[in-house]
Amino acid sequence: MARATVDEDLCTGCGICESICPEVFEVGDDGKSHVIGDCNNVECCEEAVDSCPEGAITLG
Repeated sequence: MARATVDEDLCTGCGICESICPEVFEVGDDGKSHVIGDCNNVECCEEAVDSCPEGAITLG
């Protein structure tokens, strides 16, 4: 199972990752995306990584 990480210094809080994979990502009150779950659906997480305009998401 992959684990996502968001670099909060790069994240602009656009919400694309949350719209693609809401069970893994959530934009918090601080305006940054946060990981809230594991990447049980790796394809979903990979799409979020590829769609992040800032390159703030990595999978490990």
